[in-house]
Amino acid sequence: MDTYKDHITLTPDGNAERLETLRRLFPDWFTQEGRLDINEVKKIANPDGIEETERYEFRWFGKSKAKRNAFTPTRATLHYDAERSVNAGKTENIIIEGENLEVLKILQQGYREKIKCIYIDPPYNTGEDFLYNDDFKEGKEAYWERVGQKEDGVILDTNTENDGRFHSNWLDMMYSRLLVARTLLKPDGVIFISMDDHEIHHLRKICDEVFGVENFKANISWQKRYTRSNNTIDFTTVVEHILVYAKSEEFRVSLLPRTEEADDRYSNPDNDPRGDWKGASFLNPATPEQRPNLCYPITNPNTGETTMPTTNAWRRAKEVFDELLADNRLYWGIDGKSKVPSVKMFLSEARGLTPINFWSHEYAGNTDDGSDELLSLLKSKVFEFPKPSLLIQKVLEHIDDNDCIVLDFFAGTGTTGHAVVNQNRIDGGHRKYILVQIPEKTEEKSNARKAGYNTISEITIARNKAVCEQIQESYKGKLITQEDQEQLDQLGFKVFTLTKSSFPRVDFAPDPERTDEENLELLRQYIREKEKQLTLEFKDEELLTEILIKQGFLLTYKLERQPQFAKNIVYLATDGRHEAYITVDNDLADETVAFFLEHTDKKFICIERALDTTKKFNLKHALDKKFVAF
Repeated sequence: MDTYKDHITLTPDGNAERLETLRRLFPDWFTQEGRLDINEVKKIANPDGIEETERYEFRWFGKSKAKRNAFTPTRATLHYDAERSVNAGKTENIIIEGENLEVLKILQQGYREKIKCIYIDPPYNTGEDFLYNDDFKEGKEAYWERVGQKEDGVILDTNTENDGRFHSNWLDMMYSRLLVARTLLKPDGVIFISMDDHEIHHLRKICDEVFGVENFKANISWQKRYTRSNNTIDFTTVVEHILVYAKSEEFRVSLLPRTEEADDRYSNPDNDPRGDWKGASFLNPATPEQRPNLCYPITNPNTGETTMPTTNAWRRAKEVFDELLADNRLYWGIDGKSKVPSVKMFLSEARGLTPINFWSHEYAGNTDDGSDELLSLLKSKVFEFPKPSLLIQKVLEHIDDNDCIVLDFFAGTGTTGHAVVNQNRIDGGHRKYILVQIPEKTEEKSNARKAGYNTISEITIARNKAVCEQIQESYKGKLITQEDQEQLDQLGFKVFTLTKSSFPRVDFAPDPERTDEENLELLRQYIREKEKQLTLEFKDEELLTEILIKQGFLLTYKLERQPQFAKNIVYLATDGRHEAYITVDNDLADETVAFFLEHTDKKFICIERALDTTKKFNLKHALDKKFVAF
């Protein structure tokens, strides 16, 4: 049965979903009125009735509110910006201009567990004005009004070092966004987070909580510069951190291509017919006391001498030792008399190189490279020390999927989009990117403002447009292969902007003293009164985009007008997973209704007020769940 919630165009309510999961798994925890009985939960958590007064946890002022904000539905939506889009008919790349927590919530509807890799370079806590504040409510100088009307930009909060909440503000911002971002990652997905020394220890604790301590993979040190400062009495910082966390144990890091240097470490001193090999230690870092199950006597087959572990346990179990011995995979030294063997690791069986957690500037570029790169694209030094695209390409090399979605919700100058394009051209991949950047105002006297960029998000778009133009120019006069054409076709991006919902119904507040049925009737009355002027205020395409997002369509959806409908403008919307016929006309013609009554296998979406009672009943009866009226 319908409730008022089915008719409000909000994103999923994360808190309600959690409660529903608990209700499904543990119905005895809930009262007859359907409310969670916290005392029943306490009985499970502490069956002996002993109150726990102290425990290890990471807390700060505002943490609980930040968590609530993460799982509270957004009342915002996205509007498609055709004018700033590039190659929109073919590309599957997306750039979104807007506050990233709200955008992440919107993305949950179509992209939940669809993102393979997230890379972010969030703002470092340096005591500057703080851009992000998770109060996104109507009536309090709303975000979209603030962007257009504030001459000093969209500075939403302060975070000076004199502020008692200096660290808390930053932690609030990161915690809520990471909680939502995790829901977007595939089970085998991974997140890379760039950070400097100021908050790396706090970030590690947050990620341990959000992703799980067991899913920590690495703290990579990236050599961002290769020269020291001569005008300081302090240490010169030449590295930054990149924290790596997996979504779950399903993640597998991609091994890197082998090099000649690595292969040269293999040899064949005993002329083994299987070819070159190198030895791996048979000793365990753990002591015999720590690993008693790996302590057993081993016998050198050449001398007959038996040896027991002393300071170190063995690395392999007894049955594995016996298998290696039988297969001639143990090496007892050049004279065959060693007490402890090494294990032969054959070059012919080597798959690739294990990644390491130090990335030199020769390997992954540096900030000077990032500046030069941006200068060559935009012909002006519009941003200080951006990340080089090579750094993000190294991130992508660690992902075992070259046909995936890569998300960056602190996009800055759009380096991640540039890196995705570059890496696709190198390995023939078909990665897609989603970039999110708040329209933060550039400084009035900055190079960016002088170059005509009023916001950082304008730089994000301009940079990736310039990347497309540069690549297209490089193909001029050349023979274009099928593979080249595939790369050219996937260039570009669709631009969306975060904005107020087209449906006033999102402002509807249910009466807690009334039943769901009564609130549904109140909502219908509210809709009749508030949405009479809907199409006079909003464009059809804006309504189409919001409805399709609500229905779980990817932002790469395509619309094709259907000529068989003479009395209504009806589109076929597709995104590779979903398909639906949709119209936002104010009145639904009898011929249009008749078509769907005859084609009950089609999903049909329309505006509710376009229907009278009879048409709505007939469509609902014929199509059932394939009919949606907003």
